[in-house]
Amino acid sequence: MTDIMDDIAEEISFQSYEDDLRLLFSLLNDVLHREVGSNIMEKVEHTRTLSQSACLIRASGIENTAELLEKQLASELSKMTLEEALKLGRAFSHFLSLMGIAENHHRSRKTKNIAQVSKSCDDIFNQLIQSGISPDILYDTMCNQEVEIVLTAHPTQINRRTLQYKHLKIAHLLEVNDRKDLTQEDQDGLIEDLVREITSIWQTDELRRHKPTPVDEARSGLNYIEQSLWKAIPQYLRRVSTALKKHTGKPLPLTCTPIRFGSWMGGDRDGNPNVTAKVTKDVSLLSRWMAIDLYIREVESLRFELSMNRCSDTLSHFVHEILHKGPVFIHYSFCSACVCIQIFVRVYTCIIMSVIFYKFQNEEATSSPNSSKNNQKSQGNGSSSQSTTPKGSLLTQRKMFAESQVGRASFQKLLEPSMPQSSSISPYRIILGDVKEKLMNTRIRLEQLLEGLPCDMDPCDYYDTPNQLLQPLLLCYESLQCCGSGILADGRLADLIRRVSVFGMVLMKIDLRQESGRHSETLDAITDYLGMGKYSEWDEAKKLEFLSRELKGKRPLVPPTIEVSSDIKEVLDTFRVAAELGSDSLGAYVISMASNASDVLAVELLQKDARLAVAGEQGRPCVGGMLRVVPLFETVTDLRGAGSVIRKLLSIDWYRNHIMKNHSGHQEVMVGYSDSGKDAGRFAAAWELYKAQEDVVAACKEFGIKVTLFHGRGGSIGRGGGPTHLAIQSQPPGSVMGTLRSTEQGEMVQAKFGLPGIAVRQLEVYTTAVLLATLSPPKPPRVENWRNLMEEISKLSTKSYRSTVYENPEFLAYFQEATPQAELGNLNIGSRPTRRKTSVGIGHLRAIPWIFAWTQTRFVLPAWLGVGAGLKGVCEQGHADELQAAYKEWPFFQSTLDLIEMVEILKRLRSEPENHRLRDALLITINGIAAGMRNTGNEDRRKIHWVAWDKVCTPKNLGALGIRGLRSLNIALIFKWWWRSLKGGIGLWSEVIKHIHKVSFENVEELGKATFVDPWGAIVKTEDEDEDHLFFRCPVAKETWKRISWNKWAFTNTRTSMEHLVDAIKVQVFTWVIHIGRKIATVWDKWKDNPWEGVVLL
Repeated sequence: MTDIMDDIAEEISFQSYEDDLRLLFSLLNDVLHREVGSNIMEKVEHTRTLSQSACLIRASGIENTAELLEKQLASELSKMTLEEALKLGRAFSHFLSLMGIAENHHRSRKTKNIAQVSKSCDDIFNQLIQSGISPDILYDTMCNQEVEIVLTAHPTQINRRTLQYKHLKIAHLLEVNDRKDLTQEDQDGLIEDLVREITSIWQTDELRRHKPTPVDEARSGLNYIEQSLWKAIPQYLRRVSTALKKHTGKPLPLTCTPIRFGSWMGGDRDGNPNVTAKVTKDVSLLSRWMAIDLYIREVESLRFELSMNRCSDTLSHFVHEILHKGPVFIHYSFCSACVCIQIFVRVYTCIIMSVIFYKFQNEEATSSPNSSKNNQKSQGNGSSSQSTTPKGSLLTQRKMFAESQVGRASFQKLLEPSMPQSSSISPYRIILGDVKEKLMNTRIRLEQLLEGLPCDMDPCDYYDTPNQLLQPLLLCYESLQCCGSGILADGRLADLIRRVSVFGMVLMKIDLRQESGRHSETLDAITDYLGMGKYSEWDEAKKLEFLSRELKGKRPLVPPTIEVSSDIKEVLDTFRVAAELGSDSLGAYVISMASNASDVLAVELLQKDARLAVAGEQGRPCVGGMLRVVPLFETVTDLRGAGSVIRKLLSIDWYRNHIMKNHSGHQEVMVGYSDSGKDAGRFAAAWELYKAQEDVVAACKEFGIKVTLFHGRGGSIGRGGGPTHLAIQSQPPGSVMGTLRSTEQGEMVQAKFGLPGIAVRQLEVYTTAVLLATLSPPKPPRVENWRNLMEEISKLSTKSYRSTVYENPEFLAYFQEATPQAELGNLNIGSRPTRRKTSVGIGHLRAIPWIFAWTQTRFVLPAWLGVGAGLKGVCEQGHADELQAAYKEWPFFQSTLDLIEMVEILKRLRSEPENHRLRDALLITINGIAAGMRNTGNEDRRKIHWVAWDKVCTPKNLGALGIRGLRSLNIALIFKWWWRSLKGGIGLWSEVIKHIHKVSFENVEELGKATFVDPWGAIVKTEDEDEDHLFFRCPVAKETWKRISWNKWAFTNTRTSMEHLVDAIKVQVFTWVIHIGRKIATVWDKWKDNPWEGVVLL
């Protein structure tokens, strides 16, 4: 279950989606026939047919037949060789991947075609204005809103980065395919590109053969910025600004950032020994490097665009200062159209590089003290002069020169034209040239820091903060506005300013996360070294007294001579790196498994001590501010004590003053959904989270402190997942007051932010949901007894859940056999171990592999286990009516039940007497893939061949089929199904006939003895068609005549099948019948039970 369900209620046409799906499936079929052969493809189709048949038959209530087909499917799968099973699994996996690509593309496309999308900024702003919110309040609230989406590297993204890139290319090709101006040559080329990508995907290994490092995970996260969010952010902010101006009369300020991004990649060290202090520092520098690289590209394009001469006096004065400082070379960005210029530059570059190289070589030869001696020696030996410079040495010198800073600078200066020394000529290019020069210096500096080299660059020559970069850009913007060129200012320049405001110099600030026990162990070593005893053995009061005293002092706590274990040294090194990087590069320090006020003060003390030590060594204060320290309450016990912990913290004078001084009176608290769900079950966790948030908000309010709640939500229902809008709207009143932090984990990052169009939509959903929760908070429970009912449901559901998961001695063995949990560790999808400790019990298993393992079976046990027992128990106590009222009026209860109801439980495939783990794991995989195929899209039958509708509808004398009547079309289809059965085909209807009705034609002669009557002729009546339309009506629903345009079905750009029109009209018929509340006619009931009821033998 993912956020994509946010738009499920919108009435949209899936026609384009189905067209994309048919196209991709057709091409994949062609590729697979070529790559694996017809034998494997027959098995693929046969497996899909059996699976789909079983699903459809079970939905019709014919359980025995469905079970028969399922057993046959399991039996046939178990008889396959491992090589065949692998190809089968890969084929289904790629079918499902293509289905996901088509679905994401359709979601992105549909938002562009709807005038006012539900939950969009325009929609929600209008709702709020209509409800009585004044435009000024709306404007101020929107401008002050702070939402931060934190991307994590939780191991649920199974696709390799290589495949994600290829999937993205296919999505872009589908976008091109939507264009209406494609020529036939364009279409052919596009099909070839699609075939090329699909072939490449099939020939690429889906599995990571090595475990990714934390740096690899960080690169993946940064790629989402580069490939999608970099494009999405300006579009999103433009949309917000346009809607805000429409409803309030004022646009969004240019540097306003209602949404930012954070990251746990490279910073989450909780139970992950691979994330070290060095890794955190390297990832932070890498993030800065990519940000600077992206800005350099944008400035290149912007300089080419801003060629005008008119500017303000302020900008002209600034240009004079730059020119007085020294020459700046203009880096012209050659557009793709200037092919001849590019060719000239390449030729010119080759000539210049040759001249530079030989000049460099001669200078080296004359300056080398040994060169003359070597020459004399070689001449004395009768050697030619060429022998002193072998070819390998020459290439090495060329390479060394090209990589040297001198070589790069010489090349740059010779390549670029000299800049005019007058401020009246291209002033914007002069300023942007200075900006680019500083950006390039910044990139060089970061490269030196990454390589561990000394860097003594003048701080005036590079950028260190976003404000330094924003200053010249805003100056250019204001100048353009003053000179009447606002249309230019609001283009690429405004987009760049918005990017700098959102992404800063690091793209995403990194949060650090560590378990509270590691901090206690570190303080243990320190206090023991100082002769104060073991910190961990003290009671809470003594810990707080010690920590408060040390925090008020001005001397370092950790002696420089202390010797500690490697684990403790790593903790101290992490705080040292945090002091060096500061809040300019890092976000918050999250304490997992926090349970006491001392857990927070311990981190504050270690952070303070590290900053004192670093400042003393550097001889200056540390860069940036102190990191926010955020307690994470995740178990049920910790959630129940969250409010008390915050009250205790804020009652300490030092801490309260620290919050006011260093964090603007803002306390951040994180609540975890995964561990609480694994601990007590989904419903109990939801209720405990609700109460904990209420208590934390109340505690902060008592001390006059603002609070930001940080939600550690996953993608699945069992880990707090679900539609973003629904989740935020169901939070306790007052818990979302214009601020929110939330994690997006693993595969959800790809699902929500993988494509720019979808990313824009998700950012809007976040924005409008937080705005609504702030200005129109959700209602609290109307009746106090509703809270008592939640307590009772929670109690009963927890008892049922824990009796199964933790108290049943056979459950662990069942979990290990029923799920591929053990095999998940071999997928190499994350750098973090699957367990916090080495025990094999459920308790130390991380929540992610716990949920992920059940998801593979489509059983999704953690999302629903215990909920039914709780609801049943309360209903049996006579509270059913109260629960119904609570569901209608209380957003929390309604959303909790809705999310649990979304979980679809599919039956586990089981083998008969034997139980081989390898086969079981394979069956789970196949079943999961097949389930995904069954429950996504609308592809429920094998398309033997593809026929464009212009070929179906065009008259026979013009070389086509000439089918224009609906009844004729149905008869043609029935003949087709019968023919497939006769020839032993593997189509869906063929299998249904063989396995259910035991009906098939054995002899060709029977073709002449059969007359096919339209099996649903009593439902739909057709009339003669005119040239352009087909007329039909529904007698059962007493519906008047309708007409449908043939042109709607005569696609020219997309191939489709003949069955599509029939299916579309059937759906329309069902809608009519349901709408007027009538039952289907008897003839239809017979046809539904036996599709061959309409066959009459002569």
